[in-house]
Amino acid sequence: MAKDESAKGSAKKPAKADDSSRIIKNNNIACVHYTGSLESGEVFDSSKGRQPLEFVVGSGQLIKGFDTAVVGMKVGDRKKVSLVPAEAYGERDDRRVQEVQRSMLPKEPEPKPGMMLTISTPTGQMFPAKIDKVEKDVVTIDFNHPLAGKKLNFEIEVVEIKENKSKDKGQE
Repeated sequence: MAKDESAKGSAKKPAKADDSSRIIKNNNIACVHYTGSLESGEVFDSSKGRQPLEFVVGSGQLIKGFDTAVVGMKVGDRKKVSLVPAEAYGERDDRRVQEVQRSMLPKEPEPKPGMMLTISTPTGQMFPAKIDKVEKDVVTIDFNHPLAGKKLNFEIEVVEIKENKSKDKGQE
């Protein structure tokens, strides 16, 4: 759990009759609304105006601190949590900043510092990378997650809890 986690009471919204007494545990499917912000207050992501985020609790689909924070919550509960980097995207790692030959990148669009790229691994996994510096023959790319090394704050509201009938179970 996050160090600065504090439950700010339960919301007074009516809960669905079948969910009101259930608490979230590993392997449940949790449906939540959330807002994620940096220490500065800048919002980096939110489900406001979209469908709730739906995930299997304990399956590793989300960052560890968020996944852990919802365990024990009920439909209608609201919680604010603060996650240190180890509970989120980890610390920045200077070894993940690498120089690549400019010829390895597509000619268009022209690479510029601050430009975000989507890199795919040989297994097809996709992840973001940021161009730090562009020289004549070499481009410096930061492969750290953009939120690595940052303390993240989340406001979470549980809107639904579902049983997971899949054989693909989360960690117990």
